Amino acid sequence: MPGIRALLVDDEVLARLALRQALESHPDVTIVGECGNAAEALQAIGVLHPDLLFLDIRMPGMDGFKLLHEIKPEVLPMVVFATAFGQHALRAFDADALDYLLKPIDQARFDKTMERVRQRWRGLQRPEPSGFAEQGDGRWLQRISVHVGEHIRVIAVDTIDWIRAEGNYVRIRAEGTIHLHRDTMRRLQGTLDPARFLRIHRGVIVNVERVHEVHPLFNGNAEIVLHDGTRLGLSRRFRAGARQALGLR
Repeated sequence: MPGIRALLVDDEVLARLALRQALESHPDVTIVGECGNAAEALQAIGVLHPDLLFLDIRMPGMDGFKLLHEIKPEVLPMVVFATAFGQHALRAFDADALDYLLKPIDQARFDKTMERVRQRWRGLQRPEPSGFAEQGDGRWLQRISVHVGEHIRVIAVDTIDWIRAEGNYVRIRAEGTIHLHRDTMRRLQGTLDPARFLRIHRGVIVNVERVHEVHPLFNGNAEIVLHDGTRLGLSRRFRAGARQALGLR
């Protein structure tokens, strides 16, 4: 199993040093970078593609929550907040953070956080050849019904461009329109034909018929470009499945 690549984001140098020291007893974690503010972090995430983000909340300019809002879901790492302020814990977990550490860092508490990180990481790394589960009757979903105001709209699945996870919802783009649908990525991916729909990130599924180009990046990642110009990140974990589905070499 590959190691975990971490990015430290805190405006205080001593706080980042404390995180480095706490991580010394976790050799499976590699620190790929440090950032002193959220704007730097936003750029670093796009370049370094970390697996784990240690994030302060109160920083000059953009705060930690605003940063998470700015990160595209397909590149959002696992998140652990590390802050001196305890009043934001509920909001942090609403943002799907794995844990909420209070400064100064307590090593025993930090180690428990890392156990939680590894548990999530193992789940993300669990082998899924194409990211889909076959249905018992051998048939795949043909239509999805979504609420549009007081009405229900029926979407043919072959018109879908991509599906993106958003908590207990998914966003579905079809025929130029984005719909918010109450469903989980895990459940929905098991109903779609794996010959037609490819999971390219833990939070993104794409219709292979919409794929126009694949641009290799670095660190095993790539960028998929759809026929309408939409760009989506292809993560290392799903590179093998994409290679097979798209005939990549």
